[in-house]
Formats: sequence, C-alpha cells, structure tokens
Amino acid sequence: MSNRLLAELPAPDLDLLEPELETFALEQDAVLLRAGDDIEYVVFPHSGAIALMIDMADGHTVATAAVGREGAVGMLSVLGPSPSTTTAIVRAAGTASRIPASRFYSAFGRSPAIRRMVQTHVRAMLVQFQLGLACNALHPVEARMARWLLQLRDCVDHDALPLTQQALSQMLGVRRTTVTLVMRNLRTRGAIRSDRRGLIEIDRAGLAAAACECHNAMRLEVEEIFATNSTHLPEIKSRDAI
Repeated sequence: MSNRLLAELPAPDLDLLEPELETFALEQDAVLLRAGDDIEYVVFPHSGAIALMIDMADGHTVATAAVGREGAVGMLSVLGPSPSTTTAIVRAAGTASRIPASRFYSAFGRSPAIRRMVQTHVRAMLVQFQLGLACNALHPVEARMARWLLQLRDCVDHDALPLTQQALSQMLGVRRTTVTLVMRNLRTRGAIRSDRRGLIEIDRAGLAAAACECHNAMRLEVEEIFATNSTHLPEIKSRDAI
C-alpha cells in the first residue's frame, strides 16, 4: 500500500478493508466529490494530488488543503451521514483506492487501529486548515502560491506539476491576472519554469526561499503526527469526539 494511512494498519485491520477496496485512476481535473453531495466513498490516494476546495456563493473558490498519499478524502463520513462541505478536485493524476463509506464505517466500528488511523488523518488535516487559515490572512499572494506549489510537489514527489494558471487562480482565490504576475516574478527569481502545456517545473530550493514559513511548519507537524506512535492516542468513542 503506497497510501501511508493504509500502510500503517496492522494486517488483520487492513484485512477488514481490503476486500472492499477498489483501485481506480485519479484523472487530471476530475471532481471526486462536490460540496453538498453525500459522501459515498472514502478515497485513499496512492499517488497524485487532490485539492479540497471551498465554493462561495458568488462563484469564488479557494483551496483549503491538499491530499496525497498521506491522507484520504471522505473519511469524516464516520461521523455520520452528512453532505460534504468541500469539493475535491484532482490536481495531479495518479491512482487511489476507494471503499464505500458504509463499509468503512462498519470497519471503523470494529477496529481500534482504524479508529486511530482516522484520528491521525484528522490531526494532520487540522494542521493544514489552521495554518492555511493564518497563511491566507497574513501572507502575500506570492508566498502563498509558492507554499501551494511546494505542497503539491510533496504529494507527487517530482518537480513537474500539471497545473494551469486557471487552476492556480481557483486554488488561491485570486484573479488569473494576479497569477500571471506572480508567476512572472517567480520565474524571474528562478523558482519556477513553465511551458505552454500547462506544466510548471519548479526549483524546490528557489521556491522554498519564496514561500512563507507555513509550508515547512505544516510538513514538520504532519511528519511528527505520523512519527508519533498512534497506539498511544485515545480512541474515538463517539461522533462528538472530533
């Protein structure tokens, strides 16, 4: 299992999920889940990157988190049936496994290890949400774009990101003209190179110099969460525990 959450499950607990797991392709720009839809599947990426987006009533959007092989989409369905609050869009193609949310909920109720896995995921996502909120409020667009590009690079683990300016505009919640200006600045600094096919080639060191401290803080905190022995965490006892 390339997905870190699944890979850390003991074999007997993974066996509760594996018969129901279906591997499928994450198609570039595919919408896996729309805000307001019921969560039908829990999706565990093995490669690629998924952006969780907030859709505003006036048509504006902004990304709240990036999910790669360290996470999952739809896992909070264990708290009970409720519409999704975010839209999940594939921003870099890859592969994933999915399991019906009802089946995952059943395994969740039977396995302390799966409950601890959910806690690990929730803690990691809260890091993104909290630091991302502060970043959006306090840091300039150039630093935020650099941070997002580094986050997506962490998900795909290579320096060529299949992103258009329109996709970046939607993720950052800014006009496309703003994205054009910021990309020009990053190119001048040698942090990125882009071509006409919608690929952005990044220089990791240069981009890190342009980014705010949020990317490094997120990465270190998430790694610490995974490094902590999850067996030491208390179990979730009810839907009110998160």
